[in-house]
Amino acid sequence: MASYPSVRDLDLKGKRVFIRVDFNVPLEKNAQGQVVITSDKRIKASLPTIQYALEQGAGLILASHLGRPKGGPDPEMSLAPVAARLSELLGRPVKMAPDCVGPAVEALLPSPGEVLLLENLRFHKQEEKNDPEFARKLAALCDIYVNDAFGSAHRAHASTEGMVRFVPQAAAGLLMEQELKYLGMATSHPERPCVAILGGAKVSDKIEVIENLGKIVDKLLIGGAMAYTFLKAQGQPTGKSLVEADKIDLAQKLLTEFASKLMLPVDHIVVSEIAPGAAHETVETIPEGKIAVDIGPKTVTNYSRVLATAKTIIWNGPMGIFEKPPFDQGTVAIAKAVAKSGATSVVGGGDSEKAVKAAGVSSQISHVSTGGGASLEFLAGIELPGVAALKARS
Repeated sequence: MASYPSVRDLDLKGKRVFIRVDFNVPLEKNAQGQVVITSDKRIKASLPTIQYALEQGAGLILASHLGRPKGGPDPEMSLAPVAARLSELLGRPVKMAPDCVGPAVEALLPSPGEVLLLENLRFHKQEEKNDPEFARKLAALCDIYVNDAFGSAHRAHASTEGMVRFVPQAAAGLLMEQELKYLGMATSHPERPCVAILGGAKVSDKIEVIENLGKIVDKLLIGGAMAYTFLKAQGQPTGKSLVEADKIDLAQKLLTEFASKLMLPVDHIVVSEIAPGAAHETVETIPEGKIAVDIGPKTVTNYSRVLATAKTIIWNGPMGIFEKPPFDQGTVAIAKAVAKSGATSVVGGGDSEKAVKAAGVSSQISHVSTGGGASLEFLAGIELPGVAALKARS
């Protein structure tokens, strides 16, 4: 049983429902100088909750932040292009509010079946400051609050945490439920063997994740540049590979603490310089002057063997400089091994998600998280403010 209410538990008929969504989509200017959305993935991720609430007879107020405006309105970060795209996806009009609070917004409040999108929450400095007065104004717009923005749940802002205190009822949306179900299952009661794959550039970005998952999983497979800080801690040569010198002692401590679980690369793809088409070779010992840019074939074999036995897999971060082919091969091979395992697989957003796509195995992954930072904090065992607020209201 979840410890927070679901949108499915509430009577939405005739109610004004405020849904905190994650419409922080990538934008760019086209040749005509118009601001256009380059990926509508986040808008589509919110559709199940939006459509469910409309089917139940609610009037919807949708709210999100977009980008990092400097504490005031910025026309280049308006949610207007999102309103237009959402209208196409829903096949019904989506009204665009000129602001997110105030009389002009109150004049547009929706009747059942109508959808209103508020302007960028971050146009008000009070949003990120979690200002109680601003939170109260947002809460006054609705009868029911639904948080479906997992990607923002790790931030204690007015729209994710503050306003929950002031609304008559609060619940999790369908996307939020899905995220918490899979991440919760993987970290609190995984089917075993449970294997975590951690990559990315820096040990410092993943310290809490390694420490938390080290206590939960049966094996911890390390890749990406963070592996070279661990190898340096073992006294192995790392050439010119990225090493966090100030984290070597910590890496030694983690190697000791999780000696039976941690696996490190045994071979590497190395280059003299990171450049397109750079000559590369596979080595087991990294030569002086060389930079490791991907895990080698023996490491792929070792890791794939462990993944083949897994019943639960948690993956966050690439195995190499994934964005520069051919140094994506280790990451893509791991993505294929995860898919082939048949395990319940939970993939943290960002590069791991791109790898799953590049390997053509998206449909074989149980759950791909929509929140990079939020999923990382969840895996580190940190309670997310947006989720804690819902639990408190239950």
